[in-house]
Amino acid sequence: MDLTTLLIILTVISVFIYDFTNGFHDSADMVATAIASRAMRAHTAIAIVSIFTFIGPLVVGLYVADTIGTFVDISDVALRDAQSLVIASLLAAVTYNLITWKFGLPSSSSNSLAGGLVGAGLFVVGEHGINWGFEALLHGELTGLSKVVVGLFASPFLGFIIGFIIMKFIFFIFQRLTIKAKPFFVISQYFSVAWLGFSHGANDAQKGMAIIGMILLASHETSEFTVPTWVILMCTTGITLGTMFGGWSIIKTLGFEIYHLRVIHSVANQLGSALVNTLATLIGAPTSTTQVVVATLIGNGVAEKPSHVGWTRVMHIILGWFVNLPVSMMLGALYAYLIIQILGVLS
Repeated sequence: MDLTTLLIILTVISVFIYDFTNGFHDSADMVATAIASRAMRAHTAIAIVSIFTFIGPLVVGLYVADTIGTFVDISDVALRDAQSLVIASLLAAVTYNLITWKFGLPSSSSNSLAGGLVGAGLFVVGEHGINWGFEALLHGELTGLSKVVVGLFASPFLGFIIGFIIMKFIFFIFQRLTIKAKPFFVISQYFSVAWLGFSHGANDAQKGMAIIGMILLASHETSEFTVPTWVILMCTTGITLGTMFGGWSIIKTLGFEIYHLRVIHSVANQLGSALVNTLATLIGAPTSTTQVVVATLIGNGVAEKPSHVGWTRVMHIILGWFVNLPVSMMLGALYAYLIIQILGVLS
């Protein structure tokens, strides 16, 4: 087995690990409200989101993968450098995912991967090799990194607004109903959790697909950026397995430390989060399910009673979001340097 083939295999394995940690993180986000509201057993909620996470990428197109896979140009980069760039970005994302999981912080796997790609890209190809998309943005077009950044940072804001509106709407419609309305929301939650799982798989699984598409292009296994069927199935499986295992420390943070949840909040949160993810996927913008769920939950809480929101814990989470990109960029550059040095010794 030559070194090129070995690096492709290592990349595929790294993507699988990344997708697993992504699903691990996001499973906690998706089921936390259902579990905390006591409307659904943990294993039931995880089973539903896992099934629909698997279905999502098989039904929706590859718009997000095209966005992620083309904002760093590696077409004219030396093979070893291109492979180092891709592997380094994955390692940066996985590292940040594991660190934040350890501390029970719901972080963004998407931001980690984007930051890793930019950091490794700047080290390997320089700023000219990154499609920043700023000029196109001035003309009202979203492309390249600007499309990624807008998707990742606008989606939490949109999640907060939609979460607030949905919560207010539910209170307005059901304000005259008593405890007898609870069975309606419990049943509704099975559909809202399923939709959230579907939207998660449809958006998040495509990011790992994009990375493998990049490495195949860099290794001249494909003549243009494309995502083979086996890649779709592998990434879908990886993120689904991660979803099945879930991150219980993050479930504790989201379900019990931000807002005292009832089933009505849980349904509102899942509907709002799923809607944001779906809209972003349709335009090919990557979102962070973690950030969308948290922001929507904050919007739900503010709509009822802002003083009941655990603002101290919220500030800790948001701080983690702000340091995510720069830390991931530094990790991406560091890993790229180390990998290039190691490959230089092995060559």
